Amino acid sequence: MGWTLKLKPHRFHPSLANCSTIPSERIWMDRLLFNRQATVHHILGGGLFADVILWRDKNVTMTILIITLASWVMFERSDYTLLSYVSNVLLLLLTILFLWAKSAQILNRPTPPIPHLQLSEETINEVATIIRDRTNTLLSVSYDVALGKDPKMFVKVAAYLVLFSFIGSLTDFHTLCYTSIIVALTVPVAYERYEAHVDSSLIKGNVKLKKLYIRFDEEFIKKIKKWILEKNKLS
Repeated sequence: MGWTLKLKPHRFHPSLANCSTIPSERIWMDRLLFNRQATVHHILGGGLFADVILWRDKNVTMTILIITLASWVMFERSDYTLLSYVSNVLLLLLTILFLWAKSAQILNRPTPPIPHLQLSEETINEVATIIRDRTNTLLSVSYDVALGKDPKMFVKVAAYLVLFSFIGSLTDFHTLCYTSIIVALTVPVAYERYEAHVDSSLIKGNVKLKKLYIRFDEEFIKKIKKWILEKNKLS
């Protein structure tokens, strides 16, 4: 089941009507989450990838989810590795199909009903476009960070790397991959369905943080700057 997402303009929250201490609230509220001029489907790149993540193609999404859960249980409860498991399954499947086909020829029976699987050019182009765009973005950001052109991005990248390192110390790589897939298949569709409530909560929280920052700046930062200037004048 898919949910349709309607574009709607952001409205100024009534609780902020008398808040005159925060400049340009309307501007930064409109840019609060994912640049809200775009739908969640568009933000995810559209096409097949977005359809799977947002459960527009329920069969494919459910298949991925079931396979992920089953493989996690199997690998966690057994001594199988991914390579050994895939090799054994393929060996068993090919052996069964080979014996079936040979016996069908000898006994004059129908051959195994194996469908002719083939990826369409459209699907390949969609996946290739997504990979190309993401890779080019990553390379561009890495280039700017490496040459010191974007200090803010450097801080963000460093913070993310520290976060990933911390998460990696808490769990193994396989569990992290499984958890990431589960999150990717649940969080975006949940947000798309309840986006009005989520956006409202985030806007309120961001407003409170903005007011808290301005208050901290007025009560502490400006006083410290003023004290430093006075001290420099006296010296």
